[in-house]
Amino acid sequence: ASPLPRWIVVSAGTGGTSATIGRYIRYQRYPTLLCVADPEHSVFTDYYNSGDKTLVSDKGSMIEGIGRPRVEPSFIPTIVDKMMKVPDAASYATIRFMQKLLNRRCGGSTGTNLYAAFQIISELNARQEKASVVSIICDAGERYLDTYYNDNWLAANGFDIGPYLKTLETFYQTGVFEAP
Repeated sequence: ASPLPRWIVVSAGTGGTSATIGRYIRYQRYPTLLCVADPEHSVFTDYYNSGDKTLVSDKGSMIEGIGRPRVEPSFIPTIVDKMMKVPDAASYATIRFMQKLLNRRCGGSTGTNLYAAFQIISELNARQEKASVVSIICDAGERYLDTYYNDNWLAANGFDIGPYLKTLETFYQTGVFEAP
């Protein structure tokens, strides 16, 4: 396997992180591919697919720090190889799952990144490709104890993380990712 990652997975707030990493990958002519994980109420994936810069969402992202209701000028879709829309409940389930694995809490944007990264790893596994996938643990989770880590908050906001936790556990056990 190459010492270079096959994939780098980031999420987009303004798009600056993906733009910087993507331009660097292209400038260096690395074979690394860039995936941007996008929360469910963000317009970046829709813009990536349609090319329509005027898209606007009437609901903002529930994942603090990422996702936008309008296209940001710093988001550069031409250097992105793949966009993945991640349901908010999946992001919350992923941070709960990672807490068990890492014995530390992470924030929602980390959950969004890792949920997408796990899907890419599963795709690589299905093709029996040995490659590395790199992502970012963006933020600590202690400030989300009253929200993302609070079962009452999740229920009050209509989030059912159970099916996603099951998906993550199956992925962890088998390497196969089947989204609910």
